[in-house]
Amino acid sequence: MPFDKSAASPDNIGMADAVPNDERPTPDRLESLSDDVLARYSRQVLIPELGEDGQRRLMNGRATLIGCGALGTVQAEVLVRAGIGSIRICDRDYLELNNLQRQVLFDEADLAAELPKAEAARRKLALINSQVSVEAVVTHVDHTNIEALVSDADVILDGTDNFETRYLINDWAVANGRPWIYGAVIGTTGLCMPIVPGRTPCLRCVFEDAPPPELNPTCDTAGVLGSVVNVVASLQATEAIKILAGRSDALNCSLTSIDVWTGRMSNLNVSRARESGTCPCCDRREFDYLEGRALASTTVLCGRDAVQVGGGGRRVDFDSIAAKLRPVATGEIRCNVFMLKARLSDCELTLFADGRAIIKGTHDADHARSLYAKYIGA
Repeated sequence: MPFDKSAASPDNIGMADAVPNDERPTPDRLESLSDDVLARYSRQVLIPELGEDGQRRLMNGRATLIGCGALGTVQAEVLVRAGIGSIRICDRDYLELNNLQRQVLFDEADLAAELPKAEAARRKLALINSQVSVEAVVTHVDHTNIEALVSDADVILDGTDNFETRYLINDWAVANGRPWIYGAVIGTTGLCMPIVPGRTPCLRCVFEDAPPPELNPTCDTAGVLGSVVNVVASLQATEAIKILAGRSDALNCSLTSIDVWTGRMSNLNVSRARESGTCPCCDRREFDYLEGRALASTTVLCGRDAVQVGGGGRRVDFDSIAAKLRPVATGEIRCNVFMLKARLSDCELTLFADGRAIIKGTHDADHARSLYAKYIGA
């Protein structure tokens, strides 16, 4: 079924759904469209674990994907091809050349168009399956907007690259009793775990605190092999399909660990982490990330020499900002409905419609904040 657009407004300005409302197989039309719709998924319906009933449930299912990079693009494509009813894709970032090695929905044409990842994914998914409602939201997900973005979803999908956002998702999911699917990759290894509040350990049961930066390698320092991305994201998508198809009884509630280079795969029993009764989220009901006490206004981005600076959710006028930057910018200022790009001194600034900026060419948060205040405004 389609999402209620008003729930995510105004962050989805300029975004459109994959197909018009009157052409989507919404629940009240599924009966009349059932033969045609189900024919598309005939090979999937043959699987006894899913069957026709599971497929119908999946076609009514709604998901929110947070992060549309490596893991996110694979999850989105698998679910859209499988016939999920609706998916909302939330991502704060734009495409770069090195993304194409592992972010399977994107190609060189998307790069040349300078599209945000969420919108590039929406356009590609619309070509894959017009029966699915796909919504793109170009935004940084934080404690101020997560409720609007995930409250109507049956499952939340993790396509992020940092513990801060994962802990935020975990806080909201535990507070509201909603399942989500954790996933992470680095090098040739990856992890996957479905989290069902009240039934399984939550993320903070297993990882109470994020590791310090020096013990937390990123794809910038350790690299990442595209094949491990596909494996882990496919595991995530499969667990989501189980939930959406009404087969939560079949969930693999272990922490799955895999190394595609050595072929090692193991399922770690983490149930005792929940039984300990010491989790700050599950047991003490402390939602520091959801309540904004543990979130930063700047974020050093994984895999790049770049810092994101929050804009406080304010809308910006690209024309007026371009006019302000023109005397100090090096080279052409490029702008479309989604974002503005300009070269300033030794850094490249990408400004989004919600006031956020990604400042490339530094990993110093103070320097990034200084540039933002100087050229965009405090």
